[in-house]
Amino acid sequence: AFPTETVYGLGANALDEAAVARVFAAKGRPANNPLIVHLADAAQLPRVARSVPPTAERLAAAFWPGPLTLVLPRRAEVPDAVTAGLDTVAVRVPAHPVAHALLTAAAVPVAAPSANPYQRVSPTAAAHVVALLADRVDLVLDGGPADVGIESTVVDVTTSPPVLLRPGGVGAAAIERVVGPLRRGAPDAAETEARASPGLSRRHYAPRARLVPFVAAEREHVHRRLAEAHARGERQGLLAFDVGGAVATAAIEMPRDAEGYARALYRALHALDDAGCAVAFVEAPPDAPAWEAVADRLRRAGLGEAP
Repeated sequence: AFPTETVYGLGANALDEAAVARVFAAKGRPANNPLIVHLADAAQLPRVARSVPPTAERLAAAFWPGPLTLVLPRRAEVPDAVTAGLDTVAVRVPAHPVAHALLTAAAVPVAAPSANPYQRVSPTAAAHVVALLADRVDLVLDGGPADVGIESTVVDVTTSPPVLLRPGGVGAAAIERVVGPLRRGAPDAAETEARASPGLSRRHYAPRARLVPFVAAEREHVHRRLAEAHARGERQGLLAFDVGGAVATAAIEMPRDAEGYARALYRALHALDDAGCAVAFVEAPPDAPAWEAVADRLRRAGLGEAP
């Protein structure tokens, strides 16, 4: 397991089918969910992609190394397990210096999903990996906390216009300034359907706690419910922009800017699990383009789902 600027990844030689199989076994990940291939630099793209469209070249020049994944036509040498049997491969060049050093030393493309059990909260620190995967990982490289805190943006550049498959660390507006308007892919994939990108399951990135949304106007009501639960000995949590006065097992104040919130989100969800919270009230983020990736992660984490 190794750090990237987004989250910690669980890596294996992307061209070694047996190694890739160990990643799926460690995570309990279904075979229809592809892996992202990590490269030390864009010059290695011909090892995994049979062609690189001009759109991909422009995006790579603008955002690599960084939290952007491109879906490209796949070379036959890339095992089916990496691509969910599709004719495309998801690729990125991470910006974290430890990830870059590892990829350079390994001298092979490295397939790496997030280093956590399937559908659980992604790790943003080495301690999360150890707690979640324990002896299922041979080695954990500790590179400190992740700077971005949520997964990469995924864009399919095999079509025109390109398709935004997963919002993430690079905003859609920034991408559109480079390549023009993006088309939006289907928000969810059927559980049995092969998908071109990871992170498209209806439920993903989820803590054990049930997440209940609220808006600022409901703050006093939520605080009252938390106090009543506390008096009954129930373990409940709160994620809000202002937690002043709240009586909760875990009351976590979240940043008011989208980038800061994204950086803190998974750490906060891990804290809810560590505190044993069965329920957590989550103040809804702003409904604005800058918050698209945060809203996506909260929805897939179960925010507002019926118990």
